[in-house]
Amino acid sequence: MFQLTPVVKILLIINIGFYLASLAFGAPFNEMMSLYYFESEKFQVHQLLTHFFMHGSFIHILFNMIGLVLFGSYIENFWGKQKFIILYFVCAFGAAAIHTGADYYKLNPQIETIQSFQREPDANTFSRFFTSSNEEILSSEGHQLVGELESELRNGINPKAQGEAINLMNQVIRYQLNIPIVGASGAIYGIFVAFGILFPNMSLMFLFFPVPIKAKYLIPALLCYDAVFGFNPMPGDFTGHFAHLGGAVFGIILTLYWTRNNNNYQVN
Repeated sequence: MFQLTPVVKILLIINIGFYLASLAFGAPFNEMMSLYYFESEKFQVHQLLTHFFMHGSFIHILFNMIGLVLFGSYIENFWGKQKFIILYFVCAFGAAAIHTGADYYKLNPQIETIQSFQREPDANTFSRFFTSSNEEILSSEGHQLVGELESELRNGINPKAQGEAINLMNQVIRYQLNIPIVGASGAIYGIFVAFGILFPNMSLMFLFFPVPIKAKYLIPALLCYDAVFGFNPMPGDFTGHFAHLGGAVFGIILTLYWTRNNNNYQVN
């Protein structure tokens, strides 16, 4: 019979408590507890801990808590409280680290492009900054302004056009720096992969796709999905795919480390 385990129960209560607090206190609470990029003016160190108890919507917390209860209870029963707590928090922190690394890989070249333009204003440098990813951020008025500024810069650099160009690029960077990350998904993905390694032949089902699939097939499929859309994001997709993958990577490392010299787990 299924049993809700002690640590899972505590984590469930904390996550629900944070979600209710976010509804009660609104934007100030959300901004304080969500995780911002380390170069954002909104970043605070405590966010590294609080962000993975925050969720952006009811559906977000619902699916994460279903994963926590169903898979987390299996893992806690199998490994015990101490190892389960380590798995949960290491994967949550690991997810934040990988997500931040992916943001750095994306944002640092853009910041360097702005600095290059400030040193040597050039229409090509300005145009290069507005890659497809940056174009998605702009409104129709923003696209029009980019076109007008690029045309003006090609006709000769003047202080007014240069200042407007720098201001627009800084606005785009500031917007991206201030996109927060929330959710327990990184920790949940760590639990998923641990479950898949320990119980590979157990059949699982999606709520919206009620066909049983063995864990050893379903969980790698989820990781492939995140890899595809992490490297090739769709317009308007704000899912932290690299956070999911980061949690999974740390979950795999811990699981393999703990089971390497322990024969008491399923491998068939």
